[in-house]
Amino acid sequence: MTARQTITPALRQWIIDQAGTGIAAPSLVDAMGRAGWAEDVAVRAVEEVLRAHPGEAARAQGLPPAVPVPEPPLADSPLFIDAGDRRVEVLMAMANPRVVLFGNLLSPEECQAVIEAARTRMARSLTVQAASGSEEVNEDRTSDGMFFQRGENEAVARLEERIARLVRWPVENGEGLQVLHYRPGAEYKPHYDYFDPAEPGTPRLLRRGGQRVATLVIYLNDPVRGGGTTFPDVPLEIGPRQGNAVFFSYGRAHPGSRTLHGGAPVIEGEKWIATKWLREREFK
Repeated sequence: MTARQTITPALRQWIIDQAGTGIAAPSLVDAMGRAGWAEDVAVRAVEEVLRAHPGEAARAQGLPPAVPVPEPPLADSPLFIDAGDRRVEVLMAMANPRVVLFGNLLSPEECQAVIEAARTRMARSLTVQAASGSEEVNEDRTSDGMFFQRGENEAVARLEERIARLVRWPVENGEGLQVLHYRPGAEYKPHYDYFDPAEPGTPRLLRRGGQRVATLVIYLNDPVRGGGTTFPDVPLEIGPRQGNAVFFSYGRAHPGSRTLHGGAPVIEGEKWIATKWLREREFK
C-alpha cells in the first residue's frame, strides 16, 4: 500500500495550510492516518513539507521571521557524523522541532575529566533575569553549576571544535561551556533557552552575540533513576546516558519553536551535564 501512495502537490499544500492554523505535526500524522494514509508515508510527508516550507506555516500563525540555525549534516540519514577527532553516532533525529540525539560524543574518560575540572568551582546555578538581563537564583533550577571560558583549557577547546564541526556552526558563536550538577530531587522545570523579545532586559543580552539559536546538552554520567531531558510540547523524554548529547535548535524566539524543555528530577544517584548554547553571531 505504501508504494502506491504518492506525496502530491495537493497533499503538500494541505499540510502547509493545516500547520498554518496551528495544528502540530503529530496531529497532522494522525489525521492522515484516519484518512487512509500509511503511517510511514504520513510521517515522511509531514517532516519533508514542514522542513521545506517552515516560512509559510509560520507566517500563517503570525510567528516572527526565522533566522539561520546550526544544522548537523543529516540529509542522507547517516548513522555516524565525522566530528573531526571523533566519529559521533546519530541515534535519533526529529524534524519539527529539530531534535537530534547523538551517541558517543565524549568518551567516559573525557566526561570524567570535565567533571573533575569543574567540581571545585561549582556554586548554586543562576538563571538570566529577563527584566534586567542580570543573573539570579531561581527556585525552578535546583542545581549547582559553573562556566568555563571558551577555549579555557585544552580539553574544553577540543570539545568546542568537535561540537562546531558536528553542528556546522562557528566556535566563536558559542557561549562558554556550562557544567551542572544535580543531586537527588534536583531539577530544572520546563523553560525556553532563547531570550524573550518582550522582556526589557533582552536587548542587553543580545548585544553579546545575538539570540541563542541552539542548545546542546551533554550527559557526563549515568544517574541511577530520573534526570531525563523532557520536551513537553512534543512530547519526548531523552534518557541521560553518559557520553550522549541532545541537540535542539530554535530559529524563532517564540513558543511556536516547540522547544519547551526541562531537566526531570533526579530520583536516585546524581546527574552531571555540560550545556553549550549557540548564538547567532560571535559571543563576546
